Amino acid sequence: MERGSRAPRCEDVKNSIEIYCTFPERAGISKGSNPRLFHQYFLLLVLVSHAALSNGDIGTAAQYGAPFSPTACHGSDEAQFQSNEVFGSAGEAIWDNGEACGRLYSVQCISATDPNTCIPGQIIHVKIVDRALTSVSRPSREDAALVLSTSAFGMIANSSVTFINIQFIP
Repeated sequence: MERGSRAPRCEDVKNSIEIYCTFPERAGISKGSNPRLFHQYFLLLVLVSHAALSNGDIGTAAQYGAPFSPTACHGSDEAQFQSNEVFGSAGEAIWDNGEACGRLYSVQCISATDPNTCIPGQIIHVKIVDRALTSVSRPSREDAALVLSTSAFGMIANSSVTFINIQFIP
């Protein structure tokens, strides 16, 4: 800064954001820059960075444990299960007469009835191996869109709850 000049204060700049008011040189804003334009670009950057799951569906996920076999998709074939146990059963909303078998879903916990249940930013990729309605192990909630193995469920949420709200993309 030039000698004798003062740092801009938030009261001096309308429609600005804190980073402009406090640290204009760190934000790459020079004297004469348009803070409103910077703010719009900043919001666009935030929206684009969260677009990974923006075209997904919203639903609920429950969990289920072993035994998992036989399944509606591939019977007793153990090769259908991933070694990391990240798989699940399709609820009736996505079962699609068996077309869901083998489909991969990106799944993220977005909320739950208990606070701090979701693990923020955690996304898993789940392979559908069964139909929730007919699975050998019963889900923790019957009407869920997806029923995740206990291992998969625990990767995105606290597994002490019976269900979570999710965003999922095939």
